[in-house]
Amino acid sequence: MTRQMTRHMTLEQINALTREDFVKALGWVFEDSPWVAEAAWSLRPFASPGELHGAMRQQVEVAPRERQLTLLRAHPDLGNRVRMSEASTREQAGAGLNQLTPEEQDSLLALNGEYRERFGFPFLFAVRGSGNRDIIEALRRRIGATPESELREALEQVYRIAWFRLEELIGGGT
Repeated sequence: MTRQMTRHMTLEQINALTREDFVKALGWVFEDSPWVAEAAWSLRPFASPGELHGAMRQQVEVAPRERQLTLLRAHPDLGNRVRMSEASTREQAGAGLNQLTPEEQDSLLALNGEYRERFGFPFLFAVRGSGNRDIIEALRRRIGATPESELREALEQVYRIAWFRLEELIGGGT
């Protein structure tokens, strides 16, 4: 599911949604993984955006390892300008990844390839508030991590990305 709900919703509206509408409204929050929203729906009502995020996060945490890896692999490589969801495109542009010099672009793509080869999924980084140099530096640093610690870090980054997306959807609504 690459399409996202673009209008803001209140938590009250989200809590009132049918399962199908809940998945349509929130299925994009975890990149191309509407199963997360579908699994969290039954935990309604949510008292806060944090509780909603926690319920969605918990669905990922209890998922089998292969399903977690599929979620990680649903994300695009940072700086790669091929097929991306509307949310990923906007997030990467906000970090300046659409304005890399040809040398920076080549370096980032090479590092992404090395990372993906080592870990089996793309480098994940919640880019909000970071610039392209911060991202490249983090990528260089994390390539040396152990596979288990990097899996944990990648999931934590996915949770941060999902939180930012929920903030965008819910905004100041309650």
